[in-house]
Amino acid sequence: MSIVEKHKYDVVVIGAGGAGLRAAVEAREAGLRVAIICKSLFGKAHTVMAEGGVSASMGNVNSDDNWMVHFRDTMRGGKFLNHWRMAELHAKESPDRVWELETWGALFDRTAEGKISQRNFGGHQFPRLAHVGDRTGLELIRTMQQRIVAMQQKDARDHGDAESFIKVFAELTVTEILKESGKVAGTYGYWRENGNEVVFEAPAVILATGGIGKSFKVTSNSWEGTGDGHALAVKAGGRLKDMEFVQFHPTGMIWPPSVRGLLVTESVRGDGGVLTNSEGKRFMFNYIPAVFKEMYADNEAEGDRWYNDQANNRRPPELLPRDEVARAINSEVKAGRGSPHGGVFLDVSKRMPADVIKKKLPSMWHQFKELADVDITLTAMEVGPTCHYVMGGIEVEPDTAAAAGVPGLFAAGEVAGGMHGSNRLGGNSLSDLLVFGRRAGAGAAEYVKGNTGVSVSDATLKGASERLNAPFTGNGDENPYTLHAALQEVTNDLVGIIRTRTELEEAIVKLAELRARATKVKAAGGREFNPGFHLAHDLDNMLIVSECIARSALQREESRGGHTRDDFPKMDAKWRQVNSISTWDGTKVTVVTQKLPSMPKELFDLFDPHELEKYLTPEEMSAVEGGTK
Repeated sequence: MSIVEKHKYDVVVIGAGGAGLRAAVEAREAGLRVAIICKSLFGKAHTVMAEGGVSASMGNVNSDDNWMVHFRDTMRGGKFLNHWRMAELHAKESPDRVWELETWGALFDRTAEGKISQRNFGGHQFPRLAHVGDRTGLELIRTMQQRIVAMQQKDARDHGDAESFIKVFAELTVTEILKESGKVAGTYGYWRENGNEVVFEAPAVILATGGIGKSFKVTSNSWEGTGDGHALAVKAGGRLKDMEFVQFHPTGMIWPPSVRGLLVTESVRGDGGVLTNSEGKRFMFNYIPAVFKEMYADNEAEGDRWYNDQANNRRPPELLPRDEVARAINSEVKAGRGSPHGGVFLDVSKRMPADVIKKKLPSMWHQFKELADVDITLTAMEVGPTCHYVMGGIEVEPDTAAAAGVPGLFAAGEVAGGMHGSNRLGGNSLSDLLVFGRRAGAGAAEYVKGNTGVSVSDATLKGASERLNAPFTGNGDENPYTLHAALQEVTNDLVGIIRTRTELEEAIVKLAELRARATKVKAAGGREFNPGFHLAHDLDNMLIVSECIARSALQREESRGGHTRDDFPKMDAKWRQVNSISTWDGTKVTVVTQKLPSMPKELFDLFDPHELEKYLTPEEMSAVEGGTK
């Protein structure tokens, strides 16, 4: 076996979105040599799809905001299944990460006083999302890229080589985490252009690969979102937490088909957009859950007043957490009150003048005008739920982002689980990746300084190469495109927004059949520019991830956040006490329950006891009121 390339670094970061770049910056600042691997082009990360803003309790628009309110909102949004420590760190550190971005060159929109502007978003009590129009994620990536370039320029001056300490390897796919003596020793992969194989030796690997959306038929995710990091971790012996919780963003483009699923930012609703059905009625007033009744307006007059007088009015139900809005839209469509193409209408044209819409929502206006020939300053948009985000992910230690069960492996951003519980609030994704990207970089640096690297053995390399080349060397005749289409049908029809036991059991059977067929997948042609070869590896990852989702969804016999069971339609406080943990033994997924870490009393005390009664068992309430942890 011949290795085309061999590299040696202290830390390898897989993924060049916001989490990966923030981790790379932190590891480099700790004095380590860092490789950044991205599957696509440098800068083309799913982070750019986060358009509305980055949540941070800076209090620039409403001085009553603080980390405690942000923490409460995050826990409520996640239906109290969040890892409390992750939610606490996130709420406390988000403002510093935003101000840090500004010092690195991010150009945020400003208030009249010159402060960073903040807007309203679903599930957030106060205007909390720092924003750059509706292009916030793009600005974050631009700023982080420039930070990497600035560090390289300094290395060029100090060391004579811009890439001596931090280097980007673009359009390279990682197929395996390499281990020796039970701990991380590096990664194995190939150049997408020519299929040539590459090994990176490193004692620490940070996964920042994003989501799993391409396992579903309708998704806002780009082609890269195939669950690579989730699968790499579980194949390496890691554990995935709460994979049943998949977020269907309530507003993706519905028409035309070429742009179906493309995201419509929540800031459209935050700035006054309303949802109506085919009868022209604002239906969200009919779908306010009991736990939110006191916080949301139950009539149009109060909801409209809130935009100008938030202190004396309740917010409109269009700004409920995403899981609630997605289910409401799904219910309207199923009841025959949907739009002509299977969604509902989102209208901001009657709420703001055209010039204000173009100023506040420039990307949305351009997107609909250019891609759908719809002018949102004049008419409503057709929108519907689209697979957008996965709350489940790699189980990590909150303070260091270290992956459970795999020494030397770290994870941050969407690929890591725990922070968002059963449902993520809009805007929390960008602050999540900044807070825990930094912590992953710091955690990896501390680990590397305390552990010497382990050389990768020839036997390990040989096995990795054989697995990588299986689509070429095998005797099968299965087409990866056919299998991918079949997988998307299974997830869409049987593991979608609304789930039942019989459908989930059917999905698990069909996924097993697809996995058996996938062992015979064949990549036709040569190694150069071969998308079938790429999809063969992506398909293996998507099948594992989809089985984790289906089995976790079958196990959880309740409805909570992004997981809705039609046969168990209510939340059950006993199920709030446990996480779903998925593992992989090389042939099948096993899912078990694991006790949720208990939240300290001082954090419980931030909530009204009557609110806690909606989520906790009587035994838990007694413990909280009695002062135990």
